[in-house]
Amino acid sequence: MIARLTGILAESAADHAVIDVGGVGYLVQASTRTLAALGPVGGNVMVFTEMQVREDATPLFAFGSAGERDWFRLLTGVQGVGGKVALAILSTLDADELSRAVGTGDKAMVARANGVGPKLAQRIVMELKDKVGGVAIGPAGVVPAAASGISADAASALIHLGFRPAEAGAAVAAAEAELGDSPSLDALVRAYAELRTAVP
Repeated sequence: MIARLTGILAESAADHAVIDVGGVGYLVQASTRTLAALGPVGGNVMVFTEMQVREDATPLFAFGSAGERDWFRLLTGVQGVGGKVALAILSTLDADELSRAVGTGDKAMVARANGVGPKLAQRIVMELKDKVGGVAIGPAGVVPAAASGISADAASALIHLGFRPAEAGAAVAAAEAELGDSPSLDALVRAYAELRTAVP
């Protein structure tokens, strides 16, 4: 499994890019959001990746953040959502907007993405509501209107360390309360560690 790539951006197109890693060019499919963030051809890049193994192909998908990759995994776990549809959704909605859409059951917001009809949008919000409830949730259990991408990444990291979604969301919210607006990911992690150490 290829988890991430660090190299030189060799090519960039509307729906994919080629990253040169030690002389080997990896073709990666990505959302328009990630492709736009890669910068000009010839620059150094680092992307998170997810490989899908199918009978006819083994596509490699790239993401600008671990949070975007987590959403991709969740979306492709829904019946009827393949890699291209998931990228279309991630091109249309960022992590905050997806959290709000799923948390409030707003299928119309999800249906804005190309290739997503009303029935599929309904299935997505229904199936993911319980799975992503804590990714960007505060102590009161409400999806914030403007949760930061860094907060979502921090919560995601805690979930991968074994925390339940609600616990991860509460921990990040507590750390944010200590730090104020727009903390860095490192600062969030440090603040959370200090808070956890202080708890008897």
